[in-house]
Amino acid sequence: METNKTVIDAQEAEKLERIAFILKTVAHPLRLGIVHLLEQHPRLSVTDICEMLGSEQSLTSHHLQNMRLKGILAVKREGRSMMYTLKERDVSLIIECLENCQCNM
Repeated sequence: METNKTVIDAQEAEKLERIAFILKTVAHPLRLGIVHLLEQHPRLSVTDICEMLGSEQSLTSHHLQNMRLKGILAVKREGRSMMYTLKERDVSLIIECLENCQCNM
């Protein structure tokens, strides 16, 4: 008796690894909040993010640094401010998919 097994090719495995990496990187309420804000406002400073999320600057900076080092965010100095942008656009698509999924109800 033959079974129908699905074999994941190297390209599909790499795609799944990338999705898992993104999910692990943003798997924190504050990080998800930051991503959500940067979807709505393409460039924000740490101060802007803290005000909008009601979070402490040191904690917010820590999460921003982590996501920047992992390639999710980009940062650029503008005058005295560091402006953060969403570099990895796939993160928005993944989060949107999860938000629309009926499994989270």
